[in-house]
Amino acid sequence: MSYTVKQVIILRKDLNMRKGKMVAQGAHASMAVLLNAGEVSDRDDSWFEISMNDDMKQWLTTSFAKICVSVNSEEELHNLYRQATKAGLPASIIKDAGFTEFNGVPTYTAVAIGPAKAVEIDLITGDLKLL
Repeated sequence: MSYTVKQVIILRKDLNMRKGKMVAQGAHASMAVLLNAGEVSDRDDSWFEISMNDDMKQWLTTSFAKICVSVNSEEELHNLYRQATKAGLPASIIKDAGFTEFNGVPTYTAVAIGPAKAVEIDLITGDLKLL
């Protein structure tokens, strides 16, 4: 199936994270893209408002497509994040605190790119292997 709007989640395989840890890091990255686009409401501080572009609206109201791919190094992860932000795509990068894995060392684990047009994301992530 082909999606017009999607989000790609990139996880580092070189860290040999447990499956549950990988899922959590991917979820953090996915949510961070949307949460970074929002703020606590000026009208009522019990509300959180997200400023959405058309791609975000389409993604949230239709397919909600997420594709998970992998890289083998921190350098690759940072490079993809830089490419996405340079292209003006919504993106987030996750640095785990290291409390449950990584021997207490804060470690970059995941990136999410999008929601955005699939053709735009594919220019950056299209050659990556599915997780």
